[in-house]
Amino acid sequence: MQAPANRVFSGVQPTGNLHLGNYLGAIRHFVGLQETHECLYCVVDMHAITVWQDPKELADNTREVTAAYIAAGIDPEKHVIFNQSKVSAHAELAWVLNCVARIGWLNRMTQFKEKAGKHRENASVGLYDYPVLMAADILTYRATHVPVGDDQKQHLELARDIAQKFNNDFLGEDEAFFPLPEPLIMGPATRVMSLRDGTKKMSKSDPSDMSRITLTDTSDEIAKKIKKAKTDPEPLPETLEALKERPEADNLVGIYAALANMDKAAVLAEFGGQGFGAFKPALADLATEKLGPLTGEMAKLRADPGFLDQVLAKGGEKASAIADPILQEVRRIVGFI
Repeated sequence: MQAPANRVFSGVQPTGNLHLGNYLGAIRHFVGLQETHECLYCVVDMHAITVWQDPKELADNTREVTAAYIAAGIDPEKHVIFNQSKVSAHAELAWVLNCVARIGWLNRMTQFKEKAGKHRENASVGLYDYPVLMAADILTYRATHVPVGDDQKQHLELARDIAQKFNNDFLGEDEAFFPLPEPLIMGPATRVMSLRDGTKKMSKSDPSDMSRITLTDTSDEIAKKIKKAKTDPEPLPETLEALKERPEADNLVGIYAALANMDKAAVLAEFGGQGFGAFKPALADLATEKLGPLTGEMAKLRADPGFLDQVLAKGGEKASAIADPILQEVRRIVGFI
C-alpha cells in the first residue's frame, strides 16, 4: 500500500469555550495548509470524554468546533471535516497500538500529570491512555504531518515512537508501514497564555472567563478582557531579549503579532517604549477586526445544526474510506484473520 506524500491530520476537542488560543495556535493555520496538503480535520469527541461530559453539551460543542472550522475558511468539499467517533478505526487501531506502546513511555507524559493533579488515582484510564489514541488518530490515516502546539509535541514524539516500534516489531528495520509524522509548528503565537497569568496556557477550563477571549465574545467583551488583562507597570520593552523576562507583556505582544501576521520584533518596533494604555486599545481594535467576521459566521452556522451534522456525516464517510483499507492492512500485518 503506497504511503501518502503530504497528508495532514489534526483535531480540536469539543469541550466548550473555544478561545483565541485554539484559533491562533491551531484552527487559523489549518486553512493555509489546504493549499499544500491533503487535510483531515477532526473534532476529537472521543478524547473529550476522558473527563466526564454532559452528553447534550458534547453534541453542541462538537457542532461549535465544526462551525469554527468552516467559518475560519476550511472547505469541507475539498478536505475532510469529521468527528472522531464517526470512524471506528480510531478505537480499533488504538487497541493494537496499546499493545505496542510501553507503560514507561506513558508514565513520562507530563500532560497527564498536569491534568490529573493530586487526584491521579481517580483519573480515568482514558485520560492516562489518550496519547495512544492520539497516535491512532494520526496513524489511522498514515498522516505525514501534524500541526501541533508546543504542549502537544511530546505526544507527537510518542506517536513517532509507537509507529517506529510497530514497523520494527512486525516488518523489521528495512520496512515501514507507518510513516513517522512530522510536527508543523507555525506562527508567533503557537502557545497563547492566560490573560490573568502569563505563565499559564489560555484554557477552556480556567474558572475565570476573564482569562480567555472566546470565539463567541462580542467586541465589547473582547475590549473589556484586554483592558483588564494582567500586565506589569513598565512600558513595553524595545528588544526581544527584554520581552522574554516579562510573561504578560510577551503574551500580549505575541497575540498582536499573530493577529497582524507580523513578528514580535516588528510589534516592538511600533509600540516599544509606550505604555499599556496605548498598546491595549490597539490590540483590542485589532482583535475585534480579525475575530468579528469569524464570530459572525460561526453564529450563522450554529443556527443550522442540520447542516453541520450533514458536514460531519459526509466527512465521516470520506474519512472511513481512507481509514478502512489502512486498518485492514494492519489486521493482516499483525495476524488477525
